[in-house]
Amino acid sequence: MPAGTIATAILDTPIGPLSVLAHQEALVGAGFTADPGELHARLHRSLRPLPLVAAELPWLAKPLRDYFDGDLTALDTLPVHQPAAGARERVWAQLRAVRPGTTITYTGLAARAGIPQAPRAAGAACAANLVAPVVPCHRALRSDGSLGGYYYGLARKRWLLHHEGAA
Repeated sequence: MPAGTIATAILDTPIGPLSVLAHQEALVGAGFTADPGELHARLHRSLRPLPLVAAELPWLAKPLRDYFDGDLTALDTLPVHQPAAGARERVWAQLRAVRPGTTITYTGLAARAGIPQAPRAAGAACAANLVAPVVPCHRALRSDGSLGGYYYGLARKRWLLHHEGAA
């Protein structure tokens, strides 16, 4: 795949199509949509000018399929590139540290990311996450234990949490 392109594939999952976008051997976008262009339009400004090119992406498709087939740690080693400001990158890194089957509150996530006074910033980082479910923003909940939000709908968030065995 040429360095000046973003490779795309659409995978079937139990909760609908998952578009994935890759650039230079790293996942740069993943989301529950059949239209990779939706994700492309939300990418970091440094990646948006690169054209989309359909590809197979077996290095990416296999761990995603394995995850949906029950290997809940299959996504742990996928390389992700999601440029952002420092606090947002720290929130995303902390999300990847939340193990399948467990959850974290937005307040706890903010504290782990070094911004304890900013749980709303942690929530905003979750909303801006373009690499679902690899950066597992679905594992972040409100302090009262309610689901909060999820870009791809609460039914998908609930399904992912149930799939992972989270209460």
